[in-house]
Amino acid sequence: MSYHHPEEDLLLSYSAGALGEGWSLAVATHLAFCPTCRSSVKDADELGGALLDDEAPALLSPGSFEAVLEKINKPSRPDPIVESAVAPVLTTSQDMTIPQPLRNYLGGGLEETPWKPIGGGAQQYLIPTSDDSQVRLLKIPPSQPVPEHTHSGRELTLVLSGSFTDEAGHFGPGDLEDVDETTTHQPVAGADGPCICLVVTDAPLQFSGLVPRMLQPLIGI
Repeated sequence: MSYHHPEEDLLLSYSAGALGEGWSLAVATHLAFCPTCRSSVKDADELGGALLDDEAPALLSPGSFEAVLEKINKPSRPDPIVESAVAPVLTTSQDMTIPQPLRNYLGGGLEETPWKPIGGGAQQYLIPTSDDSQVRLLKIPPSQPVPEHTHSGRELTLVLSGSFTDEAGHFGPGDLEDVDETTTHQPVAGADGPCICLVVTDAPLQFSGLVPRMLQPLIGI
């Protein structure tokens, strides 16, 4: 059960197919944990379908049908697919759950992820996407704080395993924190084990301390 959820604008945009790939991945992965948000998205889908049913049909311009057929028959490289969030999760040998949407991007369990150290015992793995967002997995050691920072844009942090606590409260598996440039915080991983999170940002973080600011170009956060 999740206690922290995406903002309504994210859920509505996800339902409408209007989110970029990175943001869609975070929302879809949260939905795998959260029946409440799955229900909200289902309601939005049904409302959108009803609105489309009420739309008056529009005439196609000459040649439109032929143009569509040409695009269908033209080979192209498919975009990465964020699958249905209601798919089952994979439990790894370390008892970490990986919902299907994220599993597609990892190709295996979290224990097989090629982590890169970023200092202080923390590690990250960058996930390439087709939009302008930056998507990463972060692994923070038990009881380890993340350097205090604010944001130049929006940041979604979804807990996959372990937990963290910051000024907004306690976040466990399935919880999603949605913050922006109005938020300054210092998340601290729980003492019960490493905190593994999926993080999506659209702009670099702004660290308060001098050392994190100096290291930022090297770790790319």
